[in-house]
Amino acid sequence: MHRRSRSGCFTCRLRRKKCDEGRSQCKACKHLGLKCEYKRPMWWSNNDQRKQQKENIKNIIKRTKLTEKTAQIGTSCAETPPGLSHSLPTSATYSEATARTRAPSIDSQNSPSYDFNQPLSHDYYDYHPHIASPSYDTNAHYQPFHSTPYEVDIKTERQMFVNDIPTRRDSTTSTFSTYQPPPPQATLPSFPEDDWINEDIYNTGDMFSGEEGLDLDFFNFSHGNPQASQQALIQVDDCDRPLLDHFIDNVLRLIFPILEVNQHGSARSEVILPALESNRCYLHCCLSVSAIHLKSTRGLQGEQIDNDILRHRCATITELCGALNNDSNHLQILEATLGMIFFQCSVGRPSDALPDVPWHAHFEAATSLVRKLELPHAMIHDNNAQMHPPFNMTLASWIDILGATMLGRSPQFADTYREKNQSGSTSGLCELMGCEDSMMYLISEIACLDALKSANGINDMQLCQLIGSLGKSLDTTEVPPESLTLPYSATGAIRPRQLSRNMTAIFRIAARIYLCSLVPHASKEDPTMQTLIERFVSNLALIPHGPDGFDRSIVWPLLIAGSQSTSRSIFRQALAGRMGSLGEQAEFGSFGRMVRLLQEVWCQSDEADRAGSGQNVHWRDVMQQKGWDFLLI
Repeated sequence: MHRRSRSGCFTCRLRRKKCDEGRSQCKACKHLGLKCEYKRPMWWSNNDQRKQQKENIKNIIKRTKLTEKTAQIGTSCAETPPGLSHSLPTSATYSEATARTRAPSIDSQNSPSYDFNQPLSHDYYDYHPHIASPSYDTNAHYQPFHSTPYEVDIKTERQMFVNDIPTRRDSTTSTFSTYQPPPPQATLPSFPEDDWINEDIYNTGDMFSGEEGLDLDFFNFSHGNPQASQQALIQVDDCDRPLLDHFIDNVLRLIFPILEVNQHGSARSEVILPALESNRCYLHCCLSVSAIHLKSTRGLQGEQIDNDILRHRCATITELCGALNNDSNHLQILEATLGMIFFQCSVGRPSDALPDVPWHAHFEAATSLVRKLELPHAMIHDNNAQMHPPFNMTLASWIDILGATMLGRSPQFADTYREKNQSGSTSGLCELMGCEDSMMYLISEIACLDALKSANGINDMQLCQLIGSLGKSLDTTEVPPESLTLPYSATGAIRPRQLSRNMTAIFRIAARIYLCSLVPHASKEDPTMQTLIERFVSNLALIPHGPDGFDRSIVWPLLIAGSQSTSRSIFRQALAGRMGSLGEQAEFGSFGRMVRLLQEVWCQSDEADRAGSGQNVHWRDVMQQKGWDFLLI
């Protein structure tokens, strides 16, 4: 299946035309007299501004085409003016010189709204002062005709069917100029669905799902558009080239699965490849992660692979410390630091014992950089502006909220999330990791309450009041049960918004389980807790499983629900089934670490149940006993 390039100029991308990516101007923009923009323009972030820009482009193209056609007609005095004809040129209809000007219209879906009968003014030709305006008055041949040519659009639509199911429709329009008024019977009837092209351009929905469109450029990425063959521009030693190739071919697709569904190719082209080219610290981080993935998936053993891991891990730390000492390139440092934290969630086995810096130590440095860059202030400012959230801040928020539950602490930017929740604005979490922003904000509040309880900063009565208040907040986010269905379209493609609704439901139930576990003297045998576990398993069936599924995107909910399941719970059977579907991949990354932690929790918990002690075993206590610094997100 062909996948369109995302590195063309923004003008061609708006027009939905193929761009040759020429610098400093592509051929299409240069030929049509358009401004060729490779740097993300201001109008790209707003649909209304996009529509206005498209209107401007349409008018410029019309002026350019009319200028070219009229100028050529003015120099062809002896030729017969063309009449209304078919799209294929013939000697009986018009001359070769005129035929060369007749190409499919790039904006013909809106052309009926243009008044082609208005008199031409010289303002039309002022846009290209080097093209002379033709003089109709001095040419007797054209006296019988109106000074402005008629322009006729002939539109052809076609639709593709996959297994008898209609999918995408295409439209092509041929534009003709004529000085002979077209006969009334030549006017083709318009179809009632003429607006589908505009809807396709401005909504950019899934071509198979048929649901509402997603913003394909939701995030404000820190890099510009990559070059066409960016992988070749990444400078590495020959000995490290296999590691780089393995990372791009095998590891990259594992890192942001939800972002890949929402914005196909953006993780590769707008996040990772540009950083690999321009950020040495980030490059060493990725090479280290690649070596870890090679070691775990292919069973490589020996000093060489371990040396590759440690060599690039140390190089990452060295580059990071050097940049911090210079107090410069803060955005690149943050990018590399977040990569060091987050990429580990996709690779490696729980038994990996090579020395490494704990993720929360890295996150302390990341927190300092986030504040230095004033990214929380930028996110709050977005509450009242049509701006896209900074990608690095969204990734940091994901790590911050769920990572806080790993440590029993309040999230570092809890005040920012609280303000975002009150304003009802987005941080981009839904587009990045699948769970709606409002639900993640509430999980942040529950983590704050957990930290307050752990620090004995609240009595039982106050604790129960706050638990009840947060429970009511969770109630307001509930959706009708019938809105939760399998996230597949009729053609078998993933529907991103339905997947997000299903994942949010999973996180919502996990948040309730987390909140109920904070109740004084709470027990996993409580009927309320077991009812929540059953609901969780029921909704789990709506999340695609297997190697191409999204089990690795719901590690945190699986941990929370699994930690409260009993030996008789259907959760354990459900998890075992999903592990079987994943196969060997169930042993790697955060999913493999979560499974290893739950197995240890269940072992201790079941033993306590057999002894009759009824003691609850908390998963954080088990991690502390084992010396595990897992980030399970």
